[in-house]
Formats: sequence, structure tokens, C-alpha cells
Amino acid sequence: MKIPDLPEPRSRHRLIAVLAVLVTVLVLAGIGVYGLITGPPTTNESGSDGSRPPGLVLTSPSHPVPTATQRLPTVRASDDPETFARNIATALFAWDTASGFMPLDYTSVILAVGDPSGAEQAGVASDIATYLPNREAWTELRHYATAQHLTIDEMFVPDVWDTAVDQAQPGQLAEGTIAYTIKGTRHRTGIWNGEDVTSEHPVAFTVFIVCAPTYDTCHLLRLSQLDNPLS
Repeated sequence: MKIPDLPEPRSRHRLIAVLAVLVTVLVLAGIGVYGLITGPPTTNESGSDGSRPPGLVLTSPSHPVPTATQRLPTVRASDDPETFARNIATALFAWDTASGFMPLDYTSVILAVGDPSGAEQAGVASDIATYLPNREAWTELRHYATAQHLTIDEMFVPDVWDTAVDQAQPGQLAEGTIAYTIKGTRHRTGIWNGEDVTSEHPVAFTVFIVCAPTYDTCHLLRLSQLDNPLS
């Protein structure tokens, strides 16, 4: 039974220039990065006819929602790029509808480790939102105690990022800016007819971060569209 599925950046112009370089390189490589620049389209997990979200486990509406006992996940600070990217990924996929928290609460966890300049706050908030169920779907999923976590199978710096760095003009990329593509498995658990059920789904995405010497610790810049990573 399935369950539903860049010190502080020197200027905003620099980030725009970085994205411009990425666009040029990726177009030449035949890879779209619309999701990086504008953020992925809004996710709507409800059916077009207003029915339950696709793949949502069915259970008796009278089944009580578990009492909230969990805390929000955290993103551990790190000055190591790969470690930080892994921490971001793990926290991004860690949520529990029975925790008493809402999607915006989980979004705030990721925003807390975003670019301190605030230049990309709106953009990354939009990115994060597409990784989470919307409010309506969340409320529905709460009836089934749906929770999620991620296991990471593979992490690497995408080849296209190396190309972008090679072609960037001096000063276009803040030192310590890097991208990691992550491939893994999204696990969901829930309750169906009073029984525990689980589902698994492969996912892939890219995180864009900036670390030393720009910052003492790493910070998140943007996220790619889910399942449309750089390669």
C-alpha cells in the first residue's frame, strides 16, 4: 500500500552573474536549470478533482492522530562542504505530520542555515516549499500519521558544475561556492487500517552551498528542482 507520494556574498549582482554562468553552461550541456533560477513549480499533492493526495494510505477517519512528541529536525553546522550538504539533505526530508508542526515550521529549519545576507531567502524558501506537502495535503496526511526520512546513497560534485567554475570570470563566483548532487531513497511510514505501512521512492536533487573562505561555516544558497538534479 503506497503512501503519497556566496565572506557574505559581495553583492547580489555577483549571484546573478553566477546564475548567468550556470545557465550558459547548462544550456550548452543540454540541461535545464530553470528550477535553480526561479525555483521549482509549486507542488500540489491533492488530486485535481479535490480527492485525496495520490498514493495516500487509506484508514478509518476515526483513527486518532498521534500525540505530538517529536522536535523539529536541525541542520548541524559544518565547515566541511560535503558534510554540510549531507546535513541539509537529511533535514530537508525529515518531517512527521503527527509532530504537531506544520510545513512552514520545517521550512524555517532550512532557512536558518541559508545565506546570511538574505539575498536568496525568498528563492530558497520557494525551493524548500516544493519539497514539502502543501498545507492542505499536510492536514490530510496527518490523519494517517505520515512521516518521512531520507537515506543517502550517493553524493558527488556534478560535472557541469566544474565546467561552470572553469568558465566563470574572476570574481563571479564567491570562494567556497560548490554544488552537490545527492541521490537517495525517500522513506515514508504511516498507518492504514490500524496497521503500520511503509513505502520507498528514489529521489535526486542538487544543493548549492557556500563555505570557507567566504564564511566560517557553510550556508545554503539554493536547491534544484526535485528529481531534476545537475549531473
